[in-house]
Amino acid sequence: MPEKFAFRRVLCSGVVLSLIVFAGCSAGRPSNGFIEPRLTAAYIPLSEREALVLNHWAAAFAIAPNIGVTNDHNVRFIPSASVLARSRDYDLLFFRTGNRNPPALAQPEAGEQVIAYGQGAGDELREARGTVASLDEYVRPRCDSCRAQRVMIFDASAGGGFSGGPVVDAQSGAVVGITFGYLDGKAADGGRRMYAYDMDLVMAEMHRLMVVTQMP
Repeated sequence: MPEKFAFRRVLCSGVVLSLIVFAGCSAGRPSNGFIEPRLTAAYIPLSEREALVLNHWAAAFAIAPNIGVTNDHNVRFIPSASVLARSRDYDLLFFRTGNRNPPALAQPEAGEQVIAYGQGAGDELREARGTVASLDEYVRPRCDSCRAQRVMIFDASAGGGFSGGPVVDAQSGAVVGITFGYLDGKAADGGRRMYAYDMDLVMAEMHRLMVVTQMP
């Protein structure tokens, strides 16, 4: 059983990039589960009840023993005592988790078939299949003194609830990225274009922040 922790916007090349926390109808389609068995244990659904009939969902997953990752804009889902580090430059937050078995990781390739995972109504696991369109796009910095954010983009029908969720290779199931936003109408077919950080960037930022956090 996965561990569980009981919209904002940023400009992207002059266009509004939506950062995704679910509050409404489910995106993607119902999923039958993960391809890679270790991701089943590493995946962490996030949810919050705001009213009797309104919930918010997002996702996270373990990337190292006892360390989970999600988007920084999901901070409200994570108990403050569990937060290890929050990135200033990227929409990433690292936190303590009881999971000691992270999934297999890999680097994405242009044209690769991928599956994004996230949460839907009733904490239902959802998925969206797509194709990696580019690995070297940049979106505007999160602050005036922040670095430009290097992102991978893929075209898929993911959306609300996929925030902080893993993007995996459709054949091996290895995690290649973490979703953080989307733009409608920008995909090659006029549909939704998803934005994610590749795992090299995520791991490098984790190690950088962990060193800073542990310094006296």
